[in-house]
Amino acid sequence: MASRLPSAPPGLAGFTYVRPLGTGGFADVFLFEQNLPRRPVAVKVLLEDIVDENLLRMFNAEADVMARLSAHPSILTIYEASISADGRPYIVMEYCPTSLTNRYRREVIPVTEVLQLGVKIGSALETAHRSGLLHRDIKPSNILITTFGSPVLSDFGIAAAITGRADEDEVFAMSVPWSAPEIVEERVSGSVPAEVWGLGATLYSLLAGRSPFERPGSGQNSREQLKSRIRKAAYTPIGRADVPPRLEQVLARAMSRDPSARHASAAELAHELQLVQHELGVPHTPMEVAVDEWAAAGAAVDFADDRARGPVRPSVQYASRRPARTPRAVDRRPDEGTVLAGAEPAPRLGTAARVALFAGGGVLLAAAGAVTTLLIVGGGF
Repeated sequence: MASRLPSAPPGLAGFTYVRPLGTGGFADVFLFEQNLPRRPVAVKVLLEDIVDENLLRMFNAEADVMARLSAHPSILTIYEASISADGRPYIVMEYCPTSLTNRYRREVIPVTEVLQLGVKIGSALETAHRSGLLHRDIKPSNILITTFGSPVLSDFGIAAAITGRADEDEVFAMSVPWSAPEIVEERVSGSVPAEVWGLGATLYSLLAGRSPFERPGSGQNSREQLKSRIRKAAYTPIGRADVPPRLEQVLARAMSRDPSARHASAAELAHELQLVQHELGVPHTPMEVAVDEWAAAGAAVDFADDRARGPVRPSVQYASRRPARTPRAVDRRPDEGTVLAGAEPAPRLGTAARVALFAGGGVLLAAAGAVTTLLIVGGGF
């Protein structure tokens, strides 16, 4: 949990600020109300004093990855992204009222619900992988629950391409309790087998009420102690009577120390979860994976783009057809309003016109020559 207070919310045209939702190391999330169409939205905005080329690159990539993938029903929807008036990049996203951040520690989540979630998030990951993209931070807090109770994968802030260039600087970002051994040892920065591990470790946490290598009540769960246990990857059974042995086997395979021993894809892991559903006699959760034609369409995400991509403001000078304006002296008369010297007086309104304006509570702009007179009648401001 971040200990600092949230930053000031950005001023966004067409949105009304409601309240803060959360804080992070590089960004804050606020609840806004979009004015048209009317709906609540979550706005993720980078902190003003830390925006640099690397963060802009990650921000642009996150927005582009979400835009490419959020048509999937189990991936958080993005509505727009831009730069606020005070210069902070922001993303407007679907608002989800709850997440799995701490729920698994407070209550026992039913096996059937975890299986359903595993198939849905597995389908989302498979779609991302077929599009050539890695999430790289799969954990309970990055699975949000929509208003209708469906799980969606969120936070693509450290997403990356499956096949990066050899000369790219690798970023080893990890959430240790759910990271694969090869990630902890910094042998790779991300891969499909590591994503399979992350999903398996997340499902384990939801069932066990703790992260996979955490020892409850021992006080020996520091970051380094967890990393040491993850390197050995000795699977400990969940120990719940309602967790079938077949499910324990599926999770143990997903969290094998050897990446080649794990499921070959997120789709294969999701399929085995469906088989567990079959054994339990519960309805199968359908797998929703994008077709190959969709995955191959569109330009690839540019992970090197560090431009500030905000509202376009014209900067090219052009010749105006309007005649140059010459300043005029202003003549203020003690018994009248301010008028421009040399201008014809505005015509007086007849009684009928004044009555009509008063009855309608309207605003009339009467122009004569260079003078514009604003009459506000029938009610004030």
